[in-house]
Amino acid sequence: MQLFRPTPKEGAAALRAMATVARSPGEMALPTRRLIEAAQKVLLGTRQSLDSLDPIEPSELAAAVERPEIRTQLVNGMVIASLSAGEPPAEQVDTVQSFADALGVAGPQLSAIHKLANDDILLFKLCVIRNGHLPDALKDEYRHRGVIGFAQSIMGLRGVREDPSVAARFEAWSKLPHETLGAYVYRHYREHGFAFPGEKGGFPEAGMYHDFSHVLAGYDTTSQGETLVAAFIAGYREGRPDHGLFTALFGLSIFSAGVDLTPIGVPTATGTVGEVAERFFEAIGRGSALPTDLSDDWNFWDYIELPLEGAREKLGVPPKTDTGPGDYPF
Repeated sequence: MQLFRPTPKEGAAALRAMATVARSPGEMALPTRRLIEAAQKVLLGTRQSLDSLDPIEPSELAAAVERPEIRTQLVNGMVIASLSAGEPPAEQVDTVQSFADALGVAGPQLSAIHKLANDDILLFKLCVIRNGHLPDALKDEYRHRGVIGFAQSIMGLRGVREDPSVAARFEAWSKLPHETLGAYVYRHYREHGFAFPGEKGGFPEAGMYHDFSHVLAGYDTTSQGETLVAAFIAGYREGRPDHGLFTALFGLSIFSAGVDLTPIGVPTATGTVGEVAERFFEAIGRGSALPTDLSDDWNFWDYIELPLEGAREKLGVPPKTDTGPGDYPF
């Protein structure tokens, strides 16, 4: 995901539209309010009171916002806001759709929130997963390991198979110098009870970029950290057909809308993005600054012996400008 800055005219209309969406079910939810206020500060550089804004009609919004990239970003922002404080009410989703129609923006992200608002939970899950990052990881695993290797990886994920020879390659990271990237990732796995590829319950190697992103970006595995790392990954997946949007929606669905999309089952939460709203946008920006899509067949073996800061520098990971809940202390 790449963040585009609206003009003052575009920004004023967009802010009114976001407030209209947030107020459509009645009272504006606090996580949604915080998210919109953060977007206003980051993208517009203003701090206008949302309660002072008049509603806006779809036709008025369309007349003020003409650039296609701003139109798409605005609708995507409305979809993100709809997942910021639990499952979205139907009234809110209908308001988002009316603005999307006026702006000429369509896509599966709109279909997804319609499904969730109408309690079609299974179809919502399938929509987000199908359009996101998991299919890409499985395709990479299949391409590298073939039919048999792919099946073995899936059986390992399901906890019914292990491969000590594969697992040993990752266990060797425990012998790396303490400050290397590989040593940090090793501790990230072991301290949280995660299984490496080759171990029972281990995720396929093609999906390990997620945990590398935790370490490289410096975000932990709390609900706040997972929200931030999803935003970071969404940033560097800009080149994908969805521009990384569904990676962000995956994290928001679990930790802000309260819907588990994982194949392993994780604790869910509601409203988390409101706790890290400003840093959520920073995480997108940090990810989009990377010249490499780490989810696109990235060879992390070339980096594991580098010092963590050296790996960050080589990959172009920008430093954080702020810290708070969800951060690793490194």
